[in-house]
Amino acid sequence: MRDPKNCLTFGENMLKASIDERDVEEAREIRRKMANWGFIERQSPKIKAALKYYIETGDLYVASRIAGLTIEEFNELRKKAGIPNVS
Repeated sequence: MRDPKNCLTFGENMLKASIDERDVEEAREIRRKMANWGFIERQSPKIKAALKYYIETGDLYVASRIAGLTIEEFNELRKKAGIPNVS
């Protein structure tokens, strides 16, 4: 049984979605391993920071805001950087 402290509650129906920290870390490791670090390091500081943020969090929206790009533009950049979309 999962620890109820690790559950998020959504809506009036109290639908619970459990987020396992091991799953979050596994997704982060996959993004780190598959990323094209040479490509990432050649980017401007703002884009580099956004790509690194995405690798660590998987948050496409916030990463796109950091980069100053639309979500669609950042998603194309993510693909060029070889970062998979895993969550």
